[in-house]
Amino acid sequence: MTEAFAAVAALVRDSTARIVDGRGRGAGACIVWGDRRTVVTSAHVVRGLRAAVQFRDGSWFEARIKERDEQVDLAVLRLPDVAPAPPCAVGDSATLRTGEFVFAVGDPLGLAGAISTGIVQRRGARFVVADLCLLPGNSGGPLADARGGVVGINSMVANGLALAIPSEVVRSFLRAAGTLAA
Repeated sequence: MTEAFAAVAALVRDSTARIVDGRGRGAGACIVWGDRRTVVTSAHVVRGLRAAVQFRDGSWFEARIKERDEQVDLAVLRLPDVAPAPPCAVGDSATLRTGEFVFAVGDPLGLAGAISTGIVQRRGARFVVADLCLLPGNSGGPLADARGGVVGINSMVANGLALAIPSEVVRSFLRAAGTLAA
């Protein structure tokens, strides 16, 4: 089981990158979604028109903010070239159940590609709530299920629990932004 989880986690890590907003602030994480030029993160991670994205191979790209919605806390960015990382496997947040295993990937406190694990506490229309550790630098990174499907974008911590934007909300946001086909 440990080796299987490590393999699944490695796939999600490979699709995750570090992000810094255009003003040099707001370090967080992002995930390659759909095509290899689109990345998704939390809106509160990127405040300007551009952001720098660093992939695990060390390469940097200056991405353009295509759409940002503070109400939903999501942003979609376009890379100028194809990312040196595969797009994530998208999971179905609507099928998550209380007690299901999930994990987060990000760059908490500058620790690139760190993984934290936990259990789904509840799933609602606005958030997937899990009992895993999110720290500064996890925002905008993926919340994945045990199969490696990204079921949310990590947003914040409330009352000691991690809150992630459900993948169904991310899909709707990307469709509205014209980044994802219906």
